[in-house]
Amino acid sequence: MMQTPVLIKMGDLMTDDEFFTFCQMNDTLDFERDSNRNIIFMSPTGSQTGIVNLIIGSKLFSWNETHLFPGYCFDSSTGFLMPNDAVRSPDAAWIQKHRWEALANEEKEKFAPICPDFVVEVRSKTDSLKYLQEKMAEYIANGCQLGWLIDRLEEKVYIYRPQKELIVVESFDQQLSGEDILPEFVFDLKLIQ
Repeated sequence: MMQTPVLIKMGDLMTDDEFFTFCQMNDTLDFERDSNRNIIFMSPTGSQTGIVNLIIGSKLFSWNETHLFPGYCFDSSTGFLMPNDAVRSPDAAWIQKHRWEALANEEKEKFAPICPDFVVEVRSKTDSLKYLQEKMAEYIANGCQLGWLIDRLEEKVYIYRPQKELIVVESFDQQLSGEDILPEFVFDLKLIQ
């Protein structure tokens, strides 16, 4: 059954610090927050999606290490405070080194006020494609330079870039490129078939 995550209309009842504390106090649950400050309950991923997330994250980390750490990699449990006030947790993310290191240490310990340069979202069986597409558009609108929405159900990938047409890869028999954001990063979709 496809579902959209459950929203709790909180409005401006919680500050950013209070939302961070709320998430820490409920660390067995996963939350995001939309740009209207509504709290979104996220269900845990299925086991197969967890495998896919780890494969992508490990390949991203390996590329980053091979290229002498031009940036920082983040897993799906990391929350980012976006410029539009949403707090989002992509399945994998990467931020350029100079952008991350410009943040204060206190900012890094909470939901860092930064949009990743690269994000990946992986659709699992219970995810609404429309919801994930809206989330990808939000990343791009907030400064993300490259985003992959990997639809495991339809074996398609939606590639998002600012001010460029959406590209749809229609098969998992291909490789994805990190383009100029992640030079020489190539992800073989056969790894997740």
